[in-house]
Amino acid sequence: MPAITPARRRAAAVVALGATPLVLTALAAAPASAHGSLTDPVSRVSACFAEGPEHPESAACVAAVAAGGTQALYDWNGVNIADAAGNHRQLIPDGKLCSAGNDKFKGLDLPRADWPATDLKSGPHTFRFRATAPHRGSFALYLTTASYDPAKPLKWSDLEAKPFAEATDPRLVDGSYVFDGTVPERSGRQLIYTVWQRSDSPEAFYACSDVVFGGSGGGAASGSGSVAAVPAPAASAPSEQEITEGEGKSSVEHGGHGDDDAGTGAAVTEATGATAPANAPEPDSASDDVPVAGPDRLAETGGSAATRHLAMGGAATIALGAVALLLSVRRRAAAAARRGL
Repeated sequence: MPAITPARRRAAAVVALGATPLVLTALAAAPASAHGSLTDPVSRVSACFAEGPEHPESAACVAAVAAGGTQALYDWNGVNIADAAGNHRQLIPDGKLCSAGNDKFKGLDLPRADWPATDLKSGPHTFRFRATAPHRGSFALYLTTASYDPAKPLKWSDLEAKPFAEATDPRLVDGSYVFDGTVPERSGRQLIYTVWQRSDSPEAFYACSDVVFGGSGGGAASGSGSVAAVPAPAASAPSEQEITEGEGKSSVEHGGHGDDDAGTGAAVTEATGATAPANAPEPDSASDDVPVAGPDRLAETGGSAATRHLAMGGAATIALGAVALLLSVRRRAAAAARRGL
């Protein structure tokens, strides 16, 4: 066996120490989940989830479950496209804006004038987007035109060409992104369409929020006059208890991302367990740059729910290998020292 010189021992030690950050990097690079939906004004999917997926109260939510099943409501925070990369209009066809073209959420696309709605006034408004996994990104909110008819499938041409409210990396307060905007003048029943495009990944999220101007809690479509006044329940956002209780039946990955630490609004990072400031988005990860849309387009960049387990398994293998290398170097160094080399 060739002698282990001091130079060789130093080189081996460098290799062993260099493996440590690689292990930490591999652990941190596990796919990050991202999900959320607008809760002020309340999105359709959020309102129906709050009513209860198994026994919704409103006729519209009952119809949504009949069309798409209850899983869509348990996955209320997962209306997304993993590889959108800003190409929203090219990827989502007319009539499927509220589902983002995902068949699982097709019940949200039903053209009806009795969806649970939020009373809204023109002028300044503070918007809230409940993010169960915060990430860097930008929000764009579009309002329907004066001629919008809720009895017809929602088309891109039903929305104003430019967003009336925009925000980039807004502050995170108690698990929700909070930002301000000025609502244009409208009357009657309208709809706000929200796009949350991540900047650390091609993934984007979408939400349809039914709103009523005039404080009626429901009503006719403005402009066309083709829809008679229809009473609709007031939309309610899901409570934190409802969100927690529903996680067990959700098919999207949560993984602890974005969950409040003891109600402080601070996010706990998955790789280190360290507490980050409440307004700090999750760090970028290598896997975010390789989007693979899974069969259900889970709210996880990089693929399906199995991806996380595969990544963690690979990271564990690297960790074990690094430990074995370090132990081997130490044994050889000790043996060389005993021989006086």
